[in-house]
Amino acid sequence: MASVSAASVGAGFTPEQEKILSKLLWRIVPFLLLCYIVAYLDRVNVGIASLTMNRDLGISPYEFGWSAGLFFFGYFLAEVPSNLALQAIGARKWIARILITWGLISAATAFVVGPVSFGVMRFLLGLGEAGFTPGVFLYFTYWFPARVRGTATAAFLLGIPIANIVGAPISSSLLTLDGLAGLHGWQWLLILEGLPATLLGFVCFFTLTDKPEQAKWLSPEERSWLAEVLAAERQAIAAKHSSRLKDAFVNWRVLVCAAVNFCAIIGSVGLGLWMPQIIKGLGFSVVAVGFIAAIPYICGAVTMMLWARLSDRGGERSWFVASALLVGAASLIVCGYATSSALISIVALCGAVIGIMCYQSTFWPIPSSFLTGSAAAGGLAMIVSIGNLGGFVGPYLIGMIRQSTDSFSWALISVAAFLTLAAILIRVVGASLQRPGGATDRHTGPIASLSKGI
Repeated sequence: MASVSAASVGAGFTPEQEKILSKLLWRIVPFLLLCYIVAYLDRVNVGIASLTMNRDLGISPYEFGWSAGLFFFGYFLAEVPSNLALQAIGARKWIARILITWGLISAATAFVVGPVSFGVMRFLLGLGEAGFTPGVFLYFTYWFPARVRGTATAAFLLGIPIANIVGAPISSSLLTLDGLAGLHGWQWLLILEGLPATLLGFVCFFTLTDKPEQAKWLSPEERSWLAEVLAAERQAIAAKHSSRLKDAFVNWRVLVCAAVNFCAIIGSVGLGLWMPQIIKGLGFSVVAVGFIAAIPYICGAVTMMLWARLSDRGGERSWFVASALLVGAASLIVCGYATSSALISIVALCGAVIGIMCYQSTFWPIPSSFLTGSAAAGGLAMIVSIGNLGGFVGPYLIGMIRQSTDSFSWALISVAAFLTLAAILIRVVGASLQRPGGATDRHTGPIASLSKGI
């Protein structure tokens, strides 16, 4: 096998090497995608539950936005420690622990009695799930060369639209179980959608492999080639950027990426949690809301995969991220002004979700282009951790403006302003990575000398 120079940069993989990468994608991503579908469903199913839960428990729009957003404070506090634990203990054991914990807490949320207990359970759910998403992003750096990491990330993030496509109709249908065994429909929703995560936690022990060196489902030659490629990429990044944990916390690019993610998640989570009530306000029934809410995510799922492929094959990635954010912002403004037209509002919601989903599928390879080693573990977690505070601000901001104006118009326009700011900030990072001495944001990686390796 040919050796790999950390300084070499290649234009692509051989057909044999592409087959190995395809094997990795099909072996690793589907299970994590399934876990993410369940994770995201357990985050946002309270949006559907709120259609009847808020009335039953006497929760106001302001209280719902505040309490639902407490999930992200728990997430913020535990994110970095969780990712460091994953690095130390191994993905298989730690992700299993995360799955089991959040599944039990999500199901237990069915027994809240008011806004305070609801807020406490949302905070605990954030603690339980913390580390899953950045842990997966870190795990991908152990397995996927940079050139295909965007595709792997986009495939994983399909869990967001799938959770909404499948989950919204199912969740709204579960509300019709109201009165069964003395429980409200929203209680059945939370119980039945929380338990799958716990079951997947036990499956995780038999599904994930911590590192390529341990993969018995790869041949020795395949393991050796993959290990060399990944090692060369880590060396190339470490040569330009520190791989020490403490340096990640003072890296200005990490801080700006965290700010970008914060602004984007204000739009992502805020819109996701309030979309059922936005659609219901257009005059649709509770059951119809679930099916209509799936439409934007169907559009987003298709578009994000195409956008990720274009990003992987195209030039500097931050342009793709910024463009997606601006599409989302423009769509929210249209939605805010078109409240009298159900058709225009739904089309605008589709555009907003498309923009947000395309952002998510193309943003995460950017931090991994200048982070490696312990810096990657801490830096990625920090970006997700700070960013997820936007998951509190988004629902709270929309709820506060909705209650004070009795309309979603100004709330959506305010969220659009944050997406626009995120677009500007990501271009600052992208421009810095293109200067001499900055890490390249091209996606091929140091593979040239491996073209004859397999």
